[in-house]
Amino acid sequence: MKKVCLTVIGLYLLLLNAFSQAVTKDTAAHAAKEETVEYVDKPLHLEETNIVSSYYNQNGNHSAVTGGIGTEKVTDLSNGLELKFTGADVKGHKYTLTTGLGFDHHSSASSAYVNKTGASKTGGSRVYPSIDFSVENKKGSTFGFGAYYSAEYNYHSFALDASYSRKIGKGGELSGKASAYFDKVKLIYPSELIPATTTVVTTVTSASGGGGGSYDEEGGRAAIPSSPRYTYTGSLAYTQVINKNMQAALLMDVVGQNGYLSLPFHRVYLSDGTVHVENLPVQRYKLPIGFRLNYFAGDKVIIRSYYRYFTDDWGIKAHTASLEIPVKISPFFSVSPFYRYYTQTASTYFAPYQKHATSDTYYTSNYAYSAFNSAYYGVGLHIAPPGGLWKSALSSLEIRYGHYTQTTDLNSNIISFNFQFKH
Repeated sequence: MKKVCLTVIGLYLLLLNAFSQAVTKDTAAHAAKEETVEYVDKPLHLEETNIVSSYYNQNGNHSAVTGGIGTEKVTDLSNGLELKFTGADVKGHKYTLTTGLGFDHHSSASSAYVNKTGASKTGGSRVYPSIDFSVENKKGSTFGFGAYYSAEYNYHSFALDASYSRKIGKGGELSGKASAYFDKVKLIYPSELIPATTTVVTTVTSASGGGGGSYDEEGGRAAIPSSPRYTYTGSLAYTQVINKNMQAALLMDVVGQNGYLSLPFHRVYLSDGTVHVENLPVQRYKLPIGFRLNYFAGDKVIIRSYYRYFTDDWGIKAHTASLEIPVKISPFFSVSPFYRYYTQTASTYFAPYQKHATSDTYYTSNYAYSAFNSAYYGVGLHIAPPGGLWKSALSSLEIRYGHYTQTTDLNSNIISFNFQFKH
């Protein structure tokens, strides 16, 4: 982790040299009986840089690649860089441009068994750039839009969103967001379930890329076919300051999906012992509704609580409850223990290894669709001394560790580092 953090900090220093510029300050002219703000044109300038590094590891024994049995061991190393630019114009509009670039490298032990012999590649990488732009007027209303892209060997995703928020009454704000994801799933099948064809012999045996490919009958390279997946989300949120110590928020999403919603390298073993590729409906609708309540218990303690109810038309109903209590140990150092509990019912289409009937139309042995309870708990440390750490542009450092357990015998650990630089 130390090597990774040093790498991303070095990248930040190069960007700082390229984007640093002076910040023009607002000026105010005061009349005798009233105060009038004189807005100053401020071109976009780099205001904040965030660098995030995290390490994740997971263990379990219900891999979907091998039909609900077998290792779920996964490791993931993630790095992200975010640059936030701000500016203003003489009409009082505030502009924010946020650009991001993330890179993940993972290793999944079960991916080896996309090839039945266990010879497939287990490692893969993902890169995901993003850009967001928003405008806030002097009345506090904000409009924004963004674009995102994610690419890995077997999955490509492109997304667009638009958002709007406005102040309502005293201490209230209503916001809405619409998002659309346009994805392509590469049709990489388990080695023994590759569809027969008269013109193409497909020998791809890795969900992570490499170690295989798709070849025509003459031995030439051929493209692996893909299938589309679309996701549309509408979000609404209302936040309200109740009093000087309490804030609340009501959150709701409506999600619709259609297209190829299975994963082709997931096996399912039926009760007669035959093996098939996971098969799920081509449509899914989700409805999560959440409520958040924050209470400021004095100058040193904040109580952050959250509850969410989830339902979909695949038979899953779920409840999430979480609590985080940041405690300020000193003016520049705080500790934040947290706990999250989650429970869900099983999807109509889930059954364990060799439990699906041969008459089932849809079937999966992916334990993400099973009934389970889970707990996620840990602690975060936040350091933000006046003048920055070591009197530098590094304004704050957050270190966060969490441990996850699931009643399906899945468990994982994650540690992350967030370096924030103010300019």
